[in-house]
Amino acid sequence: MNKINLIKTTIELERDELSSLAQRIDSSFENALDLINSSNKIIFAGIGKSGHIAQKIAATFTSVGLQSLFLHPVEALHGDIAIVNKNDTIILLSKSGNTTELLDLIPILRSLNCKVISILGNTNSYLAENSDIVLDGSVSKEACPINLAPTTSTTVALAIGDALAVASMQLRGFKAEDFAKSHPSGQLGKNITIKVKDIMHKGDKIAILNEHSKIKDIIIEISDKKLGCACVLDGENFLGIITDGDIRRILLKYDDYNNILAKDIMTKNPISIGGDAFIGSALDLMEKRESQINVLPVLDGTKLKGIIRIHDILGKGF
Repeated sequence: MNKINLIKTTIELERDELSSLAQRIDSSFENALDLINSSNKIIFAGIGKSGHIAQKIAATFTSVGLQSLFLHPVEALHGDIAIVNKNDTIILLSKSGNTTELLDLIPILRSLNCKVISILGNTNSYLAENSDIVLDGSVSKEACPINLAPTTSTTVALAIGDALAVASMQLRGFKAEDFAKSHPSGQLGKNITIKVKDIMHKGDKIAILNEHSKIKDIIIEISDKKLGCACVLDGENFLGIITDGDIRRILLKYDDYNNILAKDIMTKNPISIGGDAFIGSALDLMEKRESQINVLPVLDGTKLKGIIRIHDILGKGF
């Protein structure tokens, strides 16, 4: 058996099922979206692989500003049902539509006057009959060769959850700034909440040279400040920057380098950034170019305000 083809076959089967799903999106999905956006909180439930998918969708909903959580159906019947309130929406996931643990929840959910949305592989089932909105998550077959292990069915269910979450974001005008509020410790959150001036090196922590500084003085200054660079100034005006890499290239290029001055090797008008920019912008400037750079001068007009390194953004603490 060709191993590559075995892998490709599974991916192609799941792709085809997602394509089929896209073709049958109808008003039920629109109604589900309206209900989700008007709910107090969204509670997901499922058993087995459907339960794992339900947990992931709940996490996605929460990350995009929808108060959501996963409720294990068995634990619900042993006290956890107390988290469900009248204005909540329950989203049940089941391939068969006849999952016993979910069926046992229906009478209780009805008594609490909750709205029930079901993502089902079988739209002619007990859960379908007892749901306010049914979302068709059916598949023609699983990618599993014996058509048993949930594969294409879980992919389709997850895609439905992602689609509802993304559509909700767009309808609510959920922005990157909103996302950052719930991800303050992640790199994504930091990129759009922390400004360059908050973490840049400044003052006497920066190696400062004039354009007539000699190579020995340049190396001493860069080594002493330990930022991997030195800035060349004329009074208060920024002229250019010299990095460790510039020094290495000069030493490789010349045998007699004792008379080389800062003005001979500095990069004039280098890529720079302002202090009020977010660190995500600084990271983009350093990474999204043909040759990555590791340090940026922080300027206010022609005045040097600081230095920010890629390590300051991606290193410990940032």
